[in-house]
Amino acid sequence: MRILIRTSKWAIWARRCGSLALPLAVIPVFMHRERLITSVDFHIIEVIAMGVAALALFLAVGAFARLWVTGDQGWSKATIGLFFSLLCLGPLAFILALALRYPPVSDVTTDFTRPPGLVSQVQTRPWIPEERQAIEIAFPNARTRTYPIEAPQIYALAAQLVDAWGWEPRARREPQTPLAEGQINAVATTLLGWRDEVAIRITGDARGSVVAMRSTALHGIHDLGENGRRIEDFLAALDNQITLMMRDVPLAPAPEPAAGG
Repeated sequence: MRILIRTSKWAIWARRCGSLALPLAVIPVFMHRERLITSVDFHIIEVIAMGVAALALFLAVGAFARLWVTGDQGWSKATIGLFFSLLCLGPLAFILALALRYPPVSDVTTDFTRPPGLVSQVQTRPWIPEERQAIEIAFPNARTRTYPIEAPQIYALAAQLVDAWGWEPRARREPQTPLAEGQINAVATTLLGWRDEVAIRITGDARGSVVAMRSTALHGIHDLGENGRRIEDFLAALDNQITLMMRDVPLAPAPEPAAGG
């Protein structure tokens, strides 16, 4: 007598859903980064992909339970479905963790009184005191800098960093004198393809230069901390560049005493 061993339908559908969810989640990321789809379309597709991945996870867990009881075949199919679903849902869990960790803002600046201007057509509003306090707590190093270096030199260093980081330039105004004001506007693209405008203002004064910075999301109401981290990282890199420059500049020799003094 031949015993027929069936393959669990739960396992079959777990693999099918997982195999669908993975490309449905990954391919739109590349399309979004290359601007082949809008952010709205990207969000819709990703929500669908996460729903399919959640279904694959449910089916895989159910398949494991049924396979343990019935002895049917399908362990490998259920495992593949589980693996693909976790590949899709893992980044979602990370994004949710960032959303809980950082304040729900999309516009961060080091100068709330006079933030650097933007050139993109994006709606912004003044920060309420609660938002300002939350930003200052979440990003303690996102502060306006004052350097004992003239504005044109600081502008050149900031422009070099913007180019090195691969940001897309939108507008540049170089300070023509040590006491003039200049600004750099550029667009930075995140890993998932979201775009943020960055504005860096350099103002010359009697002490040297004052650098204020702003980073604003162009896609939504929560930037997952991206703008604040970007400002902190950029200003830290600028601090390092200026420290190296000041270290490499030789000190002026002390004046010799006058003859007969």
